[in-house]
Amino acid sequence: MRGRLTVVTYTGRRSGRSFSTPVAYQRATDVVTIAVAMPERKLWWRNFTGEGWPIVLDLDGSERAGHGVARVEGKGRVTITVRLDEPPASNSR
Repeated sequence: MRGRLTVVTYTGRRSGRSFSTPVAYQRATDVVTIAVAMPERKLWWRNFTGEGWPIVLDLDGSERAGHGVARVEGKGRVTITVRLDEPPASNSR
């Protein structure tokens, strides 16, 4: 997957601790796709299995919250699809 790099931050389902990790992503409007590199060697993406889990991404210099859902595809590929929440309203006068 080609794309930009960002840092994702999430809270572990079991530990309750906050974690941040760098990832490559692709974005189409309010949907971000993350292809997990070497998923068999990593555990973090498992927080997003099933119904998914909240996630925060650093996009264009600001944090954007969303909901990520991991999908395990054929040949051990894992993709996380993040639907971004609406950005906060700006306080322009």
